[in-house]
Amino acid sequence: MVGLLIDPDPVSVSELDYVIKILPIVDLTGMSGNRNLMTTSADEGQFLNMLLKLINAKNTMEIGVYTGYSLLATALAIPDDGKILAMDVNRENYELGLPVIQKAGVAHKIDFKEGPALPVLDQLVEDEKNHGSFDFIFVDADKDNYLNYHKRLIELVKVGGLIGYDNTLWNGSVVAPPDAPLRKYVRYYRDFVMELNKALAVDPRIEICMLPVGDGITLCRRVK
Repeated sequence: MVGLLIDPDPVSVSELDYVIKILPIVDLTGMSGNRNLMTTSADEGQFLNMLLKLINAKNTMEIGVYTGYSLLATALAIPDDGKILAMDVNRENYELGLPVIQKAGVAHKIDFKEGPALPVLDQLVEDEKNHGSFDFIFVDADKDNYLNYHKRLIELVKVGGLIGYDNTLWNGSVVAPPDAPLRKYVRYYRDFVMELNKALAVDPRIEICMLPVGDGITLCRRVK
């Protein structure tokens, strides 16, 4: 997720909404290098914020939080009694962006769980009352587990609800020839992303839309 500048003065929700829309991406602590690859683009944050408002999402989930840029976009979009189940293996990164979320007055909407998401999802799936209970789910995490997530999330999202998978263009590598020169991490995860894309395309339970926003986001609308 993108880091945000933290103003020591109180920040209103409208000002934070403005931040989401036009503020250039600023890393929260000056972190650089490979960790910046984990950020969500500003245009994607704005897109998610508007999308959630359009579908009137209330109960949501986010897998992969980082410093919480898309989490903030979601929290600002859902109603005051809305909820976000947010999961990440690193609480420290989440807490870097938490002051901004708190200043927005939306921290009460977030239930953050530190650790791998799959055990949490398995627990949710075991209880049938959770089936079809989520309006929107956003996944921006370990690409080698995207298909494992999908197998569980399709049970948890409601019919008519959306799952958004981030990075489905994966630096454009999904359409690159096999011998194209790619960075090591891009080449390693490319096959996992391509496998996901193929699986989503033939899944009869969903209809999909892949958008070239950020590094590519695929929206899956559950139809049955």
